[in-house]
Amino acid sequence: MTVKLCLAQDPEADELLSESSFALLVGMLLDQQFPLEHAFRGPKKIADRMGGFDIHRIAEADSAEFEELCATPPAIHRYGRSMARRTQELAKYVLEHYDGNVEAIWTAGDPDGKEVRKRLNALPGYGDQKARIFLALLGKQLGVRPKGWEAAAGAYSEQGSRRSAADIVDADSLLEVRAFKKQAKAAAKAK
Repeated sequence: MTVKLCLAQDPEADELLSESSFALLVGMLLDQQFPLEHAFRGPKKIADRMGGFDIHRIAEADSAEFEELCATPPAIHRYGRSMARRTQELAKYVLEHYDGNVEAIWTAGDPDGKEVRKRLNALPGYGDQKARIFLALLGKQLGVRPKGWEAAAGAYSEQGSRRSAADIVDADSLLEVRAFKKQAKAAAKAK
């Protein structure tokens, strides 16, 4: 990846997300029940504590030690231990199914958008909405646009929208996404 992402709103954390597809996958995993930019800083915290961000080392780490590493303040997530387990499950899954090559999720066998969404949805800790958002992030910011990606990502693929991590390119767009989510929550509550 050569695109400079701005999801963590921290230059070093964003550099890691921009250079490592696995870091980006983990950042998206952590993006739940936690401020988005803090979730995307999680991989950098892990990298700082492990002396690098390596999918093999994460997968092979002692579970209790890795949980402690992730839960130590500042933790990678408000549920640091639980997210440590999910991060390890994700690492093991990518190693088992894609030989550690994260990009194979969206490149192996020249998949269409629907297939990429299906593969993302199968990842531990990912569901359909997270898969759609990640697919939109790939398409909008990283130029990964398999045939039919927009339909597979749904509303998250809309150009100019401010509804998810796929739309965050700077501090202003983060605030716009936050405002959109707040409005959506209020509308859902009003029903």
